Amino acid sequence: MTVQIAHIGDLHFGGLADVPVVEALERMLPDLRPDAIVIGGDLSQRARHGEFQRGRAFVNLCRETAPVVVIPGNHDVQWWWRPLIPFAKDAVYQKYRSYFGADLTPTLTIPGGAVITSALTAHGVAWGSLTARLRDIAVKGHLPKREMQRVQSVFAKADPALPRVLVMHHNLLRGDVSKRMGLARWKRAQRRVVDAGTDVVLCGHDHQEGAEMLEGRVTVSTAGTLSTRARGGRPVSFNFVTIDPAAVQVTFFRWDSAKQRFQPSDTAAFARSQTKPAPAAEKPVPVAQS
Repeated sequence: MTVQIAHIGDLHFGGLADVPVVEALERMLPDLRPDAIVIGGDLSQRARHGEFQRGRAFVNLCRETAPVVVIPGNHDVQWWWRPLIPFAKDAVYQKYRSYFGADLTPTLTIPGGAVITSALTAHGVAWGSLTARLRDIAVKGHLPKREMQRVQSVFAKADPALPRVLVMHHNLLRGDVSKRMGLARWKRAQRRVVDAGTDVVLCGHDHQEGAEMLEGRVTVSTAGTLSTRARGGRPVSFNFVTIDPAAVQVTFFRWDSAKQRFQPSDTAAFARSQTKPAPAAEKPVPVAQS
């Protein structure tokens, strides 16, 4: 079976959201007919009620089209409530949970399609994400061992024929423009992702779209941003991920300011590391009608 996922990240509702762009995407999503929609965090800019309210409206509209997996990013965490306190971290997620539910790491199984689970990398000011750079405070993420043990358990219980998709907020690979890793202790994090048997990672945070392979085994789709802070003057974008037994394709939908709509542009394609039986008829990458 072929499964298709709309991969969206970093909307930053509040002062940085590009509202006409978001509204255009809201109109477009039903035409894309994805099997699932993944929203990879940073729905807000300052974790304010109004920002989360608009984010919740966006999520609810997405649910009219397909099942949604939504997770928090570093901007959605009220880290200032528990700075440098390793315990009792629930308070930093309280406001996010009041709008998007108690589960910070949801799992979605698409029967015959894929198992999609998530890992929490946005922990606010935490020992695991501290680095020598002051600017990394509350920005860097980290991927604790216990998180990947839980993910590995989810994957182990799933149908062996299903591709394993992992959602996280912080970019797992180095950004081309920023030259920065999203995670502290990133080598350890990458090894844990590979060892868990992950087929595809959906991440964001860096505000630059991308698709690469990790160790020749894991396809990493990094979503761009729908805010006004795309890196390098690039157009805002989202990714459309197609997974079949033989390959993973990531199509970048970039904003065309002249036409005031998203247009599919280039597609990155990667062979699956373990080929499964031949899929049913492949769905073409959809193009929304004007």
